[in-house]
Amino acid sequence: MSPPALEPAAFIARLRALLRELPAGARHVVALAGAPASGKSTLAAEAEDQLNRQAPGACAVLPMDGFHYDDEVLVPRGWRPRKGAPHTFDVGGLFATLNRLRRNDEPMIAVPRFDRSLEIARAGARLIERSVRLILVEGNYLLLKDPPWAALAPLFDTTALIRAEEDALVRRLTGRWQGYGLDEAAVREKLEDNDLPNGRLVYAGSREPDIVVLT
Repeated sequence: MSPPALEPAAFIARLRALLRELPAGARHVVALAGAPASGKSTLAAEAEDQLNRQAPGACAVLPMDGFHYDDEVLVPRGWRPRKGAPHTFDVGGLFATLNRLRRNDEPMIAVPRFDRSLEIARAGARLIERSVRLILVEGNYLLLKDPPWAALAPLFDTTALIRAEEDALVRRLTGRWQGYGLDEAAVREKLEDNDLPNGRLVYAGSREPDIVVLT
């Protein structure tokens, strides 16, 4: 049977119900995957805001982008033009952080955040407190079936995949890169050489989620 397909508002309502039903002291980890510009970060931030208005401090977002390798790693290996592709992330670091968050035996855990304006990951940019009960992990490759990403599968209690049509992705990505001052040729290169191939990989190579979110 195919997973249910929900609009963003219905997905957030599903998370709200899940949070209400969690046993006291329990923590639930949700993977929210999708192509670049499919709306992962926007949906995760909106869900976090709404859920924390319902239950202050109950929800936190962990962005996969915080685990980007730095340019000091990417440039010598010739990987800088493909920054954002699966091999340009510290999957082991993400795995270790998710394990710590699942154990939840520390008062707080510092997690990184990617600063797109500087193109670097900021270590310890956010603290997730022990009291957080619902963690939304958002990123492109969380559901990939191939290693090393496949090792993350047991660490998620619920999985969701955001689906968006490619023409919508092109419009959003074009606007994103134009906003950073790139000219038409540079935007086209970003899309054709990296963003769109990465998005196609997400949809072709991810395992079936529990929920599909349509954007």
